[in-house]
Amino acid sequence: MPSPSFPPHRTATMKTALRFLLSALALAGACAAHAAYPDRPITMIVPFSAGAGTDLTARTVAQCMEGQIKGATIVVTNRPGASGDIGLAALATAAPDGYTLGIVNTPGVVSIPIERQTRYTVASFDFLGAVADAPGTISVHADSGIHSIQDLVRAAKAKPGGITVGTQGVGSAGHIALLLLEQSAGIELTPVPFQGAAPARTALLGKVIDSTMANVDEAVGFRNGSPWRILGVMSDTRSPVAADLPTFKEAGYDIVAGSMRGFAGPKGMPREVVKTLSDAIRTCAADPVFLDRAQKAFLPVRYLPPQEHLDSLRRLDTSLRELWKAKPWNQ
Repeated sequence: MPSPSFPPHRTATMKTALRFLLSALALAGACAAHAAYPDRPITMIVPFSAGAGTDLTARTVAQCMEGQIKGATIVVTNRPGASGDIGLAALATAAPDGYTLGIVNTPGVVSIPIERQTRYTVASFDFLGAVADAPGTISVHADSGIHSIQDLVRAAKAKPGGITVGTQGVGSAGHIALLLLEQSAGIELTPVPFQGAAPARTALLGKVIDSTMANVDEAVGFRNGSPWRILGVMSDTRSPVAADLPTFKEAGYDIVAGSMRGFAGPKGMPREVVKTLSDAIRTCAADPVFLDRAQKAFLPVRYLPPQEHLDSLRRLDTSLRELWKAKPWNQ
């Protein structure tokens, strides 16, 4: 049976109408998709175990973000292992659609790609802002004859390699802080790796090791009610959570090290989604609930907007590459 035919003017009219209809549907679909974000749960990856300080920070901010982003449900998922490498790789390789976020800590997000082949670098992420910055510390048992940073340096020079120092593993914030101290003071220490700050604390209190590295929030919490002496903090100025502690700069060693906690998503997320998420994180960094929990956990709050967050990581990348040339931390 032959196909029906229409007059040329009618065919042109129908084609024009169809084009308008398809354009209108596409525009409506795009607008609906934009207006609907988020239209399903958002996953927030934590590259460390549940219950640790990073995990608590992530969960507090996630809960706040749900109240800031209309319709948002944020599911926190722990992906621990390999000093954060597993979780960071999962974050970097996720679809850049705004439905996978993660909390990222220094130095791991910078140091891991320097020491070995990874599926990511700093350039693999869209950064959304930092919320806290915990400088490193070094502590000894309260019975130790070492009472200051200067005492520690003198003891290390008198007996190179004779002082054992707990770290949270090869390439961890504590390990890199230790290397910076060795480099700045011209000393040699013996790192002893542990699976976190808590087991290193147990070893120090049991006098199995002579000293240990820890971020200031961990160290201040550990010393409460314990025979624990913090020698100093590795920050530009004294920490607001422990103003009694001198900085290493005050002792003559220009060392700034520790762990900054911030948030990111895979590179290439839609600009409007990045803005929605970063605006929520900025608000949450000043949220009374977050500030109260940070104070109780001795966590120094320091908000950095996305570009400043990225700039800080780029500077860290430069300094750690220089450190790697002099002291490769996986050897």
